[in-house]
Amino acid sequence: MPKPSKSRYWVWCVYPVGNPPAPENWREQLQATGLRCAISPLHDQDTNADEQEKKPHWHVIACWDGPTTYAVAKSVADKLNGCAPQVLGSVRGYYRYLTHKDNPEKFQYDEAEIQHLGGFDPSDYIEWTRSELEKIKRDIFDLIEAADINEYYALLRLLRDSDRFDWFSVAANHTILFRACIDSRRHSRAEAADKAASKAEHERQAARMSDEPF
Repeated sequence: MPKPSKSRYWVWCVYPVGNPPAPENWREQLQATGLRCAISPLHDQDTNADEQEKKPHWHVIACWDGPTTYAVAKSVADKLNGCAPQVLGSVRGYYRYLTHKDNPEKFQYDEAEIQHLGGFDPSDYIEWTRSELEKIKRDIFDLIEAADINEYYALLRLLRDSDRFDWFSVAANHTILFRACIDSRRHSRAEAADKAASKAEHERQAARMSDEPF
């Protein structure tokens, strides 16, 4: 079967146990190519149609700046002892497959375990559904409370350093919402502190008055 001549997007699998297995530093080798890549969590819970376990594997999405040949894509996959690359028709669709997001009958992997190399940003390829976007917003609100974040910049810096590109993109594109949330939270804490201080002062004054002789 002839291979497609060129494509910007290719995908293949890498196996921790094989003949031969992936090199121990295969991620570093992939990083050195400069390609924008996404690596799935280790798929070690997959089964085939007969309910037999599949060999553990990673899915790798590799993106070139322009159309590239099968031979070039295969040369990269071969360095990792990966299987033959295939043309990727939809980065968005396959990125969701990295965790089986649209396949509820399959084992659901943790999206937080997806690795991004070479500046791969899911928001460049993915359009979230309304429910997915709302969930990310709720998760960010929970993070603001859990991490006690009191400045919008601190939120963006935390998301950037955590490599949660999806959360960073949502926070960066909903500046007014998250600024208002953080400002309101900070003001509420300041108001509560003022009330506590005022109450304490009133109690001290009452205590002094009770101690004064009539």
